[in-house]
Amino acid sequence: MRLFHVSEEPDIEVFVPRLPTRTDLDQTVGLVWSIDQKRLPNFLVPRDCPRIGYYVGSQTTIADRQRFFSSFSATHAIILENRWYQRILGTTLYLYEFDEDDFVLLDDVAGYYVAKTTQYPKRRIEVTGLFSELIRRNVEIRMVDYLWEMADAVRNSTLNWSLCRMANAALRPK
Repeated sequence: MRLFHVSEEPDIEVFVPRLPTRTDLDQTVGLVWSIDQKRLPNFLVPRDCPRIGYYVGSQTTIADRQRFFSSFSATHAIILENRWYQRILGTTLYLYEFDEDDFVLLDDVAGYYVAKTTQYPKRRIEVTGLFSELIRRNVEIRMVDYLWEMADAVRNSTLNWSLCRMANAALRPK
């Protein structure tokens, strides 16, 4: 298994545990966050970019697969807002790879792993051409005006999904 932290910062040498702001976690225990390679496509966009990421899971029905994918070979998709297109084109990301020894699984669907100790990345990979990188990973990309309608549909499907930075999503039209 490979674990990564994705950042727009090119020069992080050490990752010190930070106290989580999520209320479902112990807010007194600092954590270093990472993502596994399978769910990495959800993070191959600028940090603040709102997005819907989803993939085929063991409970995904054929009907949902047909409804949410246009290609049978794709098993992962990401939906992005059109207004982020230029920013995505111009963003360079850095994947900091960790040894997995100190990390434990926090969320299997999202692919989140956490460590309670300071971490030093063993490798830094520069990623430019984010759309090309997603395509290389066989991720279906959808560009839409608004995410909310699709967020509701994906949330009510049998897919495994993640809604990221939705506070930054454009408001639903009235």
